[in-house]
Amino acid sequence: MNTNNLFQNHRLLLYYKGDISALMLFAQQANGSVCFPTALPLLSSALEQEAFENSKVSLHPSVLVNAINQHFQLDNDLLQVEAGFSEQIDTPSGIITVHMARFKLLDPPHQLLQSRECSLKTLPELRGRPPAEMELLRRAYVQVMEG
Repeated sequence: MNTNNLFQNHRLLLYYKGDISALMLFAQQANGSVCFPTALPLLSSALEQEAFENSKVSLHPSVLVNAINQHFQLDNDLLQVEAGFSEQIDTPSGIITVHMARFKLLDPPHQLLQSRECSLKTLPELRGRPPAEMELLRRAYVQVMEG
């Protein structure tokens, strides 16, 4: 399955969290989006849990992580799926499900991401992103910090 089809209805948030500190950084693409591999469509909005659509066909997030690894030429053991994080975004062309993966490294992979035209940012540094992305980031932060 090619990456475009795979990510037609799915996206990934990529993040780093320090094991010792509470530092949490989100990966951001050069175009500003925190969704990988492509930004959410314009006019997207986050759905509340009770409005989520139950899909009969489910794609395991590890398939998405493997595709991102190939897309960005990353080592296969660099990202780990964040179990339990699955958010739905309402878009003009249908529902997009967003999953999350964590960089499994001792230190933030700043140079690695810069070489892929991406960066790592704190939540306050990401203010001003579209509302759907900000809500995704908020939910991701809450899940990681309270989970």
